[in-house]
Amino acid sequence: MTGMKKTTEKNLMVFSGRAHPELSEAVATLLGTELVPTSAYEFANSEIYVRYEESVRGCDAFVIQSHTAPINEWIMEHLIMVDALKRASAKRITVVLPFYGYARQDKKHRGREPISARLMADLFKTAGADRLIAVDLHADQIQGYFDGPVDHLMALPILTDYVKEKYGREQLCVVSPDAGRIKVAERWSAKLGGVPLAFIHKTRRTDRPNETVANRVVGEVAGKMCILTDDMIDTGGTIVKAAEALMNDGAAGVIIAATHAILSDPAVDRLKNCPAVEVIVTNTLPIPPEREFDKLTCLSIAPLVARAIREVFEDGSVTSMFDGHA
Repeated sequence: MTGMKKTTEKNLMVFSGRAHPELSEAVATLLGTELVPTSAYEFANSEIYVRYEESVRGCDAFVIQSHTAPINEWIMEHLIMVDALKRASAKRITVVLPFYGYARQDKKHRGREPISARLMADLFKTAGADRLIAVDLHADQIQGYFDGPVDHLMALPILTDYVKEKYGREQLCVVSPDAGRIKVAERWSAKLGGVPLAFIHKTRRTDRPNETVANRVVGEVAGKMCILTDDMIDTGGTIVKAAEALMNDGAAGVIIAATHAILSDPAVDRLKNCPAVEVIVTNTLPIPPEREFDKLTCLSIAPLVARAIREVFEDGSVTSMFDGHA
């Protein structure tokens, strides 16, 4: 009887859903590999079918899908892709979420509301995910919703490096669009060498989504180039009102910087016509040509995602990417 040959070599395989293939391709290229050929289509009743065109047995699988509109469709495709890998005997499945759908529904504000961000984590666990990699989650506690390791990547270094290079000589001030996101502004301030902070005090309507009522600037912004930071821009209402409030308070100029460019209508019109000199985002979500405009700058998140995948695959440290320590 001949002894079985045991292979210990790990096999990295990268898979992409159909929501944002350009990002997945860029990540695969940086990893020196190619996306696994996948058949994916809808049946007549809109059910999704997925099949991989090569064996995935024993592989270390990374499944990339950005939850962009139509969001429920792409989440379902993502879950089905994970299930297909599980049933085809992939050794470990890591779900890569450049944008985590339903992240804003992370807690109950009123009675009888869901915590949909938790439901999302449960769905991926049930489908067969062993690990999640996400970029700039709306709330840190979402990491605790998934029963397994969660790597939380930050676009901060990519955005701050760009701002430093372009606006480094200006008198900068980092502004949080609301008091709740001041922690993010503090990280920005530290990265930019301890520039001053300000925030916008606003009242949000609980009965109407995407609507704020009043804006008041707290902090000294007169004569400063203000960097207005947030994790996402959806309809753009909050951030544009904040930019106007800063200009009314004597700011020298406003730069808007956010990780996730959701850009739901009427965001593009609002941003085009707002007083900001530049709107800096990343490509965690696809930005179709009709949503591009002159003052929009889109930075690639692919190097960050590729590096995190490599660290996970090689059992390295994802944390060391951000704080310099293993």
